[in-house]
Amino acid sequence: MRVVLRRVHKSFEQKGQRVQVLSDVNFTIEEGEFICVIGPSGCGKSTLISLIAGLEFPDSGEVFVDSKRVEGPSRDRLVVFQEAALFPWLSVLGNVEFGLKLAGVPEKERRERALAAIKMVHLARFVNAHPHELSGGMKQRAAIARALVMNPRILLMDEPFAALDAQTRNLLQVELQEIWQKTKKTILFVTHNVREATFLSDRVFEITARPGTIKKEYPIPVPRPRKEQDPALLMLQTKIMGSLKDEIEKVARQELDTDYALSKDGVLTPVDRNVGSNI
Repeated sequence: MRVVLRRVHKSFEQKGQRVQVLSDVNFTIEEGEFICVIGPSGCGKSTLISLIAGLEFPDSGEVFVDSKRVEGPSRDRLVVFQEAALFPWLSVLGNVEFGLKLAGVPEKERRERALAAIKMVHLARFVNAHPHELSGGMKQRAAIARALVMNPRILLMDEPFAALDAQTRNLLQVELQEIWQKTKKTILFVTHNVREATFLSDRVFEITARPGTIKKEYPIPVPRPRKEQDPALLMLQTKIMGSLKDEIEKVARQELDTDYALSKDGVLTPVDRNVGSNI
Protein backbone atom coordinates (compact mmCIF):
# COMPACT_ATOMS: atom_id res chain seq x y z
CA MET A 1 0.00 0.00 0.00
CA ARG A 2 1.41 3.35 -1.07
CA VAL A 3 0.86 6.28 1.31
CA VAL A 4 0.94 9.89 0.08
CA LEU A 5 0.55 13.08 2.12
CA ARG A 6 0.19 16.34 0.16
CA ARG A 7 0.39 19.78 1.80
CA VAL A 8 -1.16 18.52 5.03
CA HIS A 9 -1.94 21.05 7.77
CA LYS A 10 -3.43 20.13 11.14
CA SER A 11 -4.33 22.14 14.25
CA PHE A 12 -6.13 21.45 17.53
CA GLU A 13 -8.15 23.53 19.96
CA GLN A 14 -6.29 24.07 23.25
CA LYS A 15 -7.58 26.35 26.02
CA GLY A 16 -9.67 28.36 23.61
CA GLN A 17 -6.86 28.82 21.10
CA ARG A 18 -6.06 27.07 17.84
CA VAL A 19 -2.61 25.44 17.99
CA GLN A 20 -0.92 24.49 14.73
CA VAL A 21 0.58 20.99 15.06
CA LEU A 22 1.51 20.11 11.46
CA SER A 23 2.30 22.51 8.61
CA ASP A 24 2.69 21.66 4.93
CA VAL A 25 3.66 18.01 5.39
CA ASN A 26 4.54 16.19 2.17
CA PHE A 27 5.90 12.66 1.79
CA THR A 28 5.39 9.34 0.04
CA ILE A 29 5.83 5.87 1.53
CA GLU A 30 6.17 3.11 -1.04
CA GLU A 31 4.49 -0.26 -0.57
CA GLY A 32 6.54 -2.56 1.65
CA GLU A 33 8.77 0.20 3.04
CA PHE A 34 9.74 0.48 6.71
CA ILE A 35 9.73 4.19 7.61
CA CYS A 36 10.63 5.71 10.97
CA VAL A 37 9.56 9.20 12.04
CA ILE A 38 11.58 11.09 14.63
CA GLY A 39 11.41 14.56 16.12
CA PRO A 40 11.08 16.52 19.38
CA SER A 41 8.13 16.11 21.73
CA GLY A 42 4.93 17.74 20.53
CA CYS A 43 6.00 18.01 16.89
CA GLY A 44 3.04 16.03 15.54
CA LYS A 45 4.47 12.52 15.12
CA SER A 46 1.47 10.81 16.71
CA THR A 47 -0.87 13.10 14.78
CA LEU A 48 0.63 11.76 11.54
CA ILE A 49 -0.27 8.24 12.68
CA SER A 50 -3.84 9.34 13.45
CA LEU A 51 -4.23 11.04 10.05
CA ILE A 52 -3.08 7.98 8.10
CA ALA A 53 -5.20 5.68 10.31
CA GLY A 54 -8.25 7.84 9.59
CA LEU A 55 -8.74 8.69 13.28
CA GLU A 56 -8.17 12.40 12.55
CA PHE A 57 -8.56 14.54 9.43
CA PRO A 58 -6.36 17.36 8.12
CA ASP A 59 -7.52 20.97 8.23
CA SER A 60 -6.28 21.18 4.65
CA GLY A 61 -4.26 18.99 2.34
CA GLU A 62 -4.79 15.36 1.39
CA VAL A 63 -3.93 11.90 2.72
CA PHE A 64 -4.04 9.07 0.19
CA VAL A 65 -3.61 5.32 0.53
CA ASP A 66 -3.44 3.43 -2.76
CA SER A 67 -4.58 6.59 -4.57
CA LYS A 68 -7.76 6.75 -2.45
CA ARG A 69 -8.37 9.60 -0.03
CA VAL A 70 -8.43 8.46 3.61
CA GLU A 71 -11.97 9.05 4.88
CA GLY A 72 -11.95 6.98 8.07
CA PRO A 73 -10.48 3.93 9.80
CA SER A 74 -9.89 0.70 7.88
CA ARG A 75 -8.78 -2.83 8.69
CA ASP A 76 -6.05 -2.28 6.10
CA ARG A 77 -4.48 0.37 8.41
CA LEU A 78 -4.05 -0.71 12.04
CA VAL A 79 -2.28 1.04 14.93
CA VAL A 80 -0.04 -0.42 17.65
CA PHE A 81 0.19 2.09 20.50
CA GLN A 82 2.75 2.59 23.27
CA GLU A 83 0.38 0.91 25.70
CA ALA A 84 -0.70 -2.58 24.68
CA ALA A 85 -4.31 -1.95 25.86
CA LEU A 86 -5.17 -5.65 26.07
CA PHE A 87 -8.51 -6.76 27.51
CA PRO A 88 -7.57 -7.95 31.03
CA TRP A 89 -10.34 -10.55 31.18
CA LEU A 90 -9.18 -12.30 27.99
CA SER A 91 -6.22 -14.60 27.46
CA VAL A 92 -3.54 -13.88 24.87
CA LEU A 93 -5.48 -16.07 22.46
CA GLY A 94 -8.75 -14.30 23.29
CA ASN A 95 -7.20 -10.87 22.74
CA VAL A 96 -5.66 -11.84 19.41
CA GLU A 97 -8.89 -13.49 18.24
CA PHE A 98 -11.08 -10.56 19.28
CA GLY A 99 -10.95 -8.55 16.04
CA LEU A 100 -11.55 -11.65 13.94
CA LYS A 101 -14.56 -12.53 16.06
CA LEU A 102 -16.03 -9.05 15.53
CA ALA A 103 -15.42 -9.46 11.81
CA GLY A 104 -17.47 -12.67 11.79
CA VAL A 105 -14.60 -15.01 10.95
CA PRO A 106 -15.62 -18.64 11.67
CA GLU A 107 -14.24 -20.10 14.89
CA LYS A 108 -11.94 -22.68 13.31
CA GLU A 109 -10.37 -20.17 10.92
CA ARG A 110 -9.92 -17.46 13.54
CA ARG A 111 -8.30 -19.94 15.94
CA GLU A 112 -5.83 -21.04 13.27
CA ARG A 113 -5.01 -17.45 12.27
CA ALA A 114 -4.65 -16.32 15.89
CA LEU A 115 -2.31 -19.18 16.77
CA ALA A 116 -0.18 -18.46 13.70
CA ALA A 117 0.13 -14.77 14.68
CA ILE A 118 0.95 -15.67 18.29
CA LYS A 119 3.64 -18.04 17.09
CA MET A 120 5.10 -15.31 14.86
CA VAL A 121 5.65 -13.06 17.89
CA HIS A 122 7.07 -15.93 19.98
CA LEU A 123 4.24 -16.16 22.51
CA ALA A 124 3.08 -19.72 21.80
CA ARG A 125 3.90 -20.88 25.35
CA PHE A 126 1.72 -18.11 26.79
CA VAL A 127 -1.34 -18.58 24.61
CA ASN A 128 -3.62 -19.09 27.66
CA ALA A 129 -1.99 -16.44 29.88
CA HIS A 130 -3.84 -13.27 30.87
CA PRO A 131 -2.33 -9.77 30.61
CA HIS A 132 -1.50 -9.52 34.34
CA GLU A 133 0.68 -12.62 33.92
CA LEU A 134 2.75 -11.07 31.12
CA SER A 135 5.79 -8.81 31.13
CA GLY A 136 5.70 -5.48 29.30
CA GLY A 137 7.47 -6.98 26.31
CA MET A 138 5.06 -9.89 26.16
CA LYS A 139 2.08 -7.52 26.24
CA GLN A 140 3.50 -5.62 23.27
CA ARG A 141 4.07 -8.88 21.41
CA ALA A 142 0.42 -9.74 22.01
CA ALA A 143 -0.64 -6.28 20.76
CA ILE A 144 1.43 -6.74 17.61
CA ALA A 145 -0.09 -10.20 17.06
CA ARG A 146 -3.57 -8.70 17.52
CA ALA A 147 -2.82 -6.28 14.69
CA LEU A 148 -1.06 -8.80 12.44
CA VAL A 149 -3.88 -11.36 12.66
CA MET A 150 -6.18 -8.89 10.85
CA ASN A 151 -3.68 -8.92 7.97
CA PRO A 152 -3.47 -5.14 7.57
CA ARG A 153 -1.53 -3.82 4.61
CA ILE A 154 -0.15 -0.94 6.70
CA LEU A 155 1.06 -1.23 10.28
CA LEU A 156 1.19 2.11 12.13
CA MET A 157 3.32 1.93 15.28
CA ASP A 158 3.28 4.83 17.77
CA GLU A 159 6.34 4.44 20.03
CA PRO A 160 5.46 0.80 20.78
CA PHE A 161 8.73 0.06 22.60
CA ALA A 162 9.20 3.35 24.47
CA ALA A 163 8.06 2.04 27.87
CA LEU A 164 10.21 -1.09 27.76
CA ASP A 165 13.62 -1.70 29.29
CA ALA A 166 16.60 -1.50 26.92
CA GLN A 167 17.20 -5.25 26.72
CA THR A 168 13.56 -6.05 25.89
CA ARG A 169 13.39 -3.16 23.41
CA ASN A 170 16.47 -4.41 21.56
CA LEU A 171 15.02 -7.92 21.36
CA LEU A 172 11.69 -6.67 20.00
CA GLN A 173 13.45 -4.50 17.42
CA VAL A 174 15.11 -7.63 16.01
CA GLU A 175 11.83 -9.57 16.11
CA LEU A 176 9.91 -6.76 14.40
CA GLN A 177 12.44 -6.70 11.56
CA GLU A 178 12.01 -10.45 11.15
CA ILE A 179 8.21 -10.06 11.02
CA TRP A 180 8.50 -7.24 8.47
CA GLN A 181 10.83 -9.28 6.27
CA LYS A 182 8.38 -12.21 6.37
CA THR A 183 5.21 -10.21 5.78
CA LYS A 184 6.54 -7.31 3.62
CA LYS A 185 3.95 -5.00 5.16
CA THR A 186 4.27 -1.24 4.93
CA ILE A 187 5.30 0.04 8.38
CA LEU A 188 5.32 3.60 9.72
CA PHE A 189 7.07 3.62 13.10
CA VAL A 190 7.19 6.67 15.40
CA THR A 191 10.08 6.84 17.88
CA HIS A 192 12.16 9.23 19.99
CA ASN A 193 15.16 6.91 19.73
CA VAL A 194 17.68 7.68 16.97
CA ARG A 195 19.41 4.31 17.26
CA GLU A 196 16.08 2.52 16.99
CA ALA A 197 15.14 4.55 13.92
CA THR A 198 18.36 3.83 12.02
CA PHE A 199 18.41 0.17 13.05
CA LEU A 200 14.86 -0.54 11.86
CA SER A 201 14.06 1.58 8.85
CA ASP A 202 14.63 1.99 5.15
CA ARG A 203 14.29 5.76 5.57
CA VAL A 204 14.05 8.14 8.53
CA PHE A 205 11.84 11.25 8.36
CA GLU A 206 12.91 14.04 10.72
CA ILE A 207 10.15 16.43 11.80
CA THR A 208 10.77 19.99 12.98
CA ALA A 209 9.58 21.51 16.24
CA ARG A 210 5.90 22.54 16.23
CA PRO A 211 4.37 23.22 13.83
CA GLY A 212 5.91 20.05 12.48
CA THR A 213 6.96 19.62 8.89
CA ILE A 214 9.43 17.26 7.23
CA LYS A 215 12.85 18.80 7.75
CA LYS A 216 15.04 16.06 6.31
CA GLU A 217 14.83 12.54 4.95
CA TYR A 218 17.64 10.07 5.63
CA PRO A 219 17.97 6.90 3.52
CA ILE A 220 19.47 4.00 5.51
CA PRO A 221 21.52 2.06 2.90
CA VAL A 222 22.86 -0.49 5.40
CA PRO A 223 21.97 -4.10 4.43
CA ARG A 224 20.04 -6.35 6.81
CA PRO A 225 20.50 -8.05 9.18
CA ARG A 226 22.07 -4.99 10.84
CA LYS A 227 24.43 -4.71 13.78
CA GLU A 228 23.93 -1.86 16.24
CA GLN A 229 27.62 -0.93 16.20
CA ASP A 230 27.89 -0.81 12.41
CA PRO A 231 30.08 2.26 11.65
CA ALA A 232 27.72 3.34 8.86
CA LEU A 233 24.78 3.37 11.29
CA LEU A 234 26.80 5.26 13.90
CA MET A 235 27.71 7.93 11.33
CA LEU A 236 24.05 8.34 10.36
CA GLN A 237 23.02 8.58 14.01
CA THR A 238 25.55 11.35 14.62
CA LYS A 239 24.25 13.25 11.59
CA ILE A 240 20.60 12.90 12.63
CA MET A 241 21.29 13.82 16.26
CA GLY A 242 23.14 16.95 15.18
CA SER A 243 20.13 18.10 13.17
CA LEU A 244 17.68 17.10 15.90
CA LYS A 245 19.58 19.10 18.48
CA ASP A 246 18.56 22.33 16.73
CA GLU A 247 14.88 21.33 16.89
CA ILE A 248 15.14 20.29 20.53
CA GLU A 249 16.65 23.65 21.40
CA LYS A 250 13.71 25.38 19.73
CA VAL A 251 11.34 23.39 21.94
CA ALA A 252 13.46 24.22 25.00
CA ARG A 253 13.25 27.93 24.24
CA GLN A 254 9.48 27.62 23.90
CA GLU A 255 9.25 25.84 27.24
CA LEU A 256 11.16 28.38 29.30
CA ASP A 257 11.83 26.17 32.29
CA THR A 258 12.79 23.04 30.39
CA ASP A 259 15.83 21.93 28.42
CA TYR A 260 16.06 18.82 26.27
CA ALA A 261 19.09 16.60 25.99
CA LEU A 262 20.07 13.68 23.77
CA SER A 263 21.26 10.74 25.84
CA LYS A 264 24.04 8.46 24.63
CA ASP A 265 21.55 6.01 23.14
CA GLY A 266 19.84 8.77 21.16
CA VAL A 267 16.76 9.25 23.34
CA LEU A 268 15.34 12.76 23.69
CA THR A 269 15.06 13.53 27.42
CA PRO A 270 13.45 16.57 29.11
CA VAL A 271 15.66 18.06 31.84
CA ASP A 272 14.46 20.55 34.48
CA ARG A 273 16.84 23.53 34.53
CA ASN A 274 16.34 24.18 38.21
CA VAL A 275 17.24 20.73 39.48
CA GLY A 276 19.21 19.33 36.55
CA SER A 277 17.43 15.98 36.64
CA ASN A 278 15.18 14.17 34.19
CA ILE A 279 11.48 15.01 34.35
